[in-house]
Amino acid sequence: MIHSFVRNYLHITWSSKERIKVFNSFRVRISVKNFILEKTKEIQIPVLSVNVQSEHIHLLVDLPSDICLADFVQKVKGSSSYWINQERLVDGRFSWQRGYGAFSVSASQLEIVKSYIINQDSHHKIKSFEEEYNEWKNNYGFFDD
Repeated sequence: MIHSFVRNYLHITWSSKERIKVFNSFRVRISVKNFILEKTKEIQIPVLSVNVQSEHIHLLVDLPSDICLADFVQKVKGSSSYWINQERLVDGRFSWQRGYGAFSVSASQLEIVKSYIINQDSHHKIKSFEEEYNEWKNNYGFFDD
């Protein structure tokens, strides 16, 4: 009998265009979070944690082996930006910044990453999103020129 056992735990993050802080109210942040959860459920991607900050998103997922990461992120980013504009949740035309970060997570580190995502408000009192993102890139071997 042939079996495939796959766990692709990924911590994915992306930001608003030019990292402008557009999700300033709790109501808007919850609305965006709920939309992302609905969309991921619709495309059958298990979400372990999600947090919407004023200018960025954190998402911890278990990406199935038959789903391409780039396609998944494009679906979530594309549909959410369209929805945000349709609902007029922010002033002016909204768009996400190009690209995203996706970092693998060991099963042994899931609770730590979940806690990190849940406690974003506390983390950003110490370090900005940009500082943390650059730190992750360095830790994972991505160096800016």
